[in-house]
Amino acid sequence: MTAVDRLRYLRVVLVLAGLACLALYPLMLFWPSGWAWHIGYSDYPMMIVGIYATLGVFLILAARDPLANLSLIWFTVWSSLVHGGIMAVQALTQPEQMGHLAGDVPALFIVAIALAILTPRSQSATRPGMHSGA
Repeated sequence: MTAVDRLRYLRVVLVLAGLACLALYPLMLFWPSGWAWHIGYSDYPMMIVGIYATLGVFLILAARDPLANLSLIWFTVWSSLVHGGIMAVQALTQPEQMGHLAGDVPALFIVAIALAILTPRSQSATRPGMHSGA
């Protein structure tokens, strides 16, 4: 896959990941066993929705120029891996949370892996006119 193809796919994944973040609240309402980590009333859902909605908007904006937003993309990769890992352990150790292994846990890992595969390791790696070497 060429660097141009990778950037094209990266832009698509950034938009899709951003839209997924913006869809968190409806997912929590319509599929709570796979997306909501609370029972009864809790302030937690709106806090996490606010964080992910903000991230979603910035991921969509980053799709315009992914190379100018590498730190945001890598933050998304690593925070998704950590968040997904913690949730996976919690889902495996708390039987009432097992539904998350089919919901938000794989979603976080899929986003992290797709972004990690498609994201260049540095801006100069794919900037037009840039060459490595002397």
